[in-house]
Amino acid sequence: MCGIVGYIGNNAVAEELFAGLKNLEYRGYDSAGIALNDNAKIEVFKASGKLANLDAVLQKNHVEKYVSHMGIGHIRWATHGAPTIENAHPHLSNDGNLVLVHNGIIENYKELRQELQNKGVVFHSQTDTEAAVHLFAEEYKKCGSLEEAVRNSLPKLKGAFAFVIMHHNEPDKIIAVRKNAPLIIGSGQDENFVASDIPALLGKVSQIIHLDDDEMAIVQKDKVVVKDIHGHILNKKLEKVDMQADVISKCGYAHFMLKEICEQPAILRKVWQKHIQNQQIVTDDAKIAVNWDKVKKVVIVACGTSLHAAMVAKKVWEEWLHLPVQIEAASEFIYQTNLLDENSLVIGVSQSGETADTITALKLAQKFQAQIMVLTNRIDSSIVRYASSVVPLDAGVEISVAATKSYMAQLAAFYWFGLLMAQKMNKISASDMAEKLQNLMQMPEKIEEILSHQEYIESVAQKLAHHSAVVYMARGFNLPTAYEAALKLKEISYINANAYPAGELKHGPIALLDENMPVLALFEQGQTAAKLLSNCEEAKARHAPVVGIGGRKASDIFDDYIETPEVEACFSPLLMCVPIQLLAYFAAKTLNREIDQPRNLAKSVTVE
Repeated sequence: MCGIVGYIGNNAVAEELFAGLKNLEYRGYDSAGIALNDNAKIEVFKASGKLANLDAVLQKNHVEKYVSHMGIGHIRWATHGAPTIENAHPHLSNDGNLVLVHNGIIENYKELRQELQNKGVVFHSQTDTEAAVHLFAEEYKKCGSLEEAVRNSLPKLKGAFAFVIMHHNEPDKIIAVRKNAPLIIGSGQDENFVASDIPALLGKVSQIIHLDDDEMAIVQKDKVVVKDIHGHILNKKLEKVDMQADVISKCGYAHFMLKEICEQPAILRKVWQKHIQNQQIVTDDAKIAVNWDKVKKVVIVACGTSLHAAMVAKKVWEEWLHLPVQIEAASEFIYQTNLLDENSLVIGVSQSGETADTITALKLAQKFQAQIMVLTNRIDSSIVRYASSVVPLDAGVEISVAATKSYMAQLAAFYWFGLLMAQKMNKISASDMAEKLQNLMQMPEKIEEILSHQEYIESVAQKLAHHSAVVYMARGFNLPTAYEAALKLKEISYINANAYPAGELKHGPIALLDENMPVLALFEQGQTAAKLLSNCEEAKARHAPVVGIGGRKASDIFDDYIETPEVEACFSPLLMCVPIQLLAYFAAKTLNREIDQPRNLAKSVTVE
């Protein structure tokens, strides 16, 4: 993984590929490269690090002089082998004629590698991908057809892959093939594109084709033919691209992350307008196909930030619905005993809709005849194929690798869907529904109030940035917020942040506390506030700097206190996520980190 672009047409190929890769930078990567099918031979240009390094290589080699009408490009997030030039994509066959880029993982690459080496094939990288390029090349020698060579090789490959392939002897086509990794075809006028995600094609095409698993596209300048892996032609519909080019503009903000944090009130207003009408929750019943009478248990599977949103849902839904809600990290769900049946509602949460662990978990849940629903920001993504119900997050494209507005959109979806469940299951009175909806409707304005205090939050963050480790603690509905706060700070500032239930602090973690270990406490209204304040006293007694975040300050023990508007405890996670996002952002800014593209991270994790 992580980003793919292919182009065939009459424009400057290197420029088209580089522009597409630039639009995919948000996915996170550590090396990049392009290949041009020049009249003389296939030319490959690669660099480790950022695209600026590849740009320097392209300029040094005067790629504008190359005679080419087709090419492929890739930005790589290292899985097998370090982020070096040798391991960067594209990968070239030993005869120099076949070249490809790849997203995914070839699980049996070691066996293939040994088999090919026994035949005398020389390997030049540590990647799993190189086994595929040599496999295709060996097969091509037998049949002399790129399409046939790829088709004959696919049964030998185990794992997930999106391949985009060229052969020097066939300078009129690009082959694209997919299994468990996203790939789309962009349809233009006398030109066509291949990409792993729509942003690569923004401003280039208005129509796309989504490839499904076990499908292959033969992409030429003036036509695209899609076949199944057996060679049968498929009738694939062109879909309109509804994404605008301005979504990848910072619009005057220093970073996409800050822009996306500040977009959150608008996102909530959009979601509430769509789903709250006449004191009721409304939705598109065509997308929600749940047999409510059968739901006896809810299981939510997710990863990373999405997992924290799911933890909030558990606390809120169990209070509202008196229904057991089980939260599972998708990567663990896959390998454990799962007690599911037709009375289970399994919900998969994925911002990108391409999270491999979550997709695999839903495939497993299907075997138990469980009802399956997904929450995703991309309703055109792979995950929707495994669910009968789909809840769009409506957050818009999120460019910064660290999730902010998509987390808010996930929380929003869990709140309105929780009320929909209460409505359908007759678990809520009309007056209680009206009160809860009123609380939700007030959230955008309250978040804007928090955003108006960025200067003070930045001053707190600047102090935190001077520490190498931080502790977050909370009780009740905001324990998941503490986990998300620690994750955000780790992701973009590289400060070692950890989160604990506040009552657990004295059961071990308190040994860490001294004047060099700040403790941040997340307060909410209700019975947990007094207990959490006692935990702050414990931290202060160990000389730890203590920062409070929440409603009106109830004590003078705090070194700093970020006040948030008062709100009923169950709704406070919608507010509390904003200051913790800003703290992470400003700490990273103080430390001069690469905020939108932090090291080692990818936006869409398409491998297990």
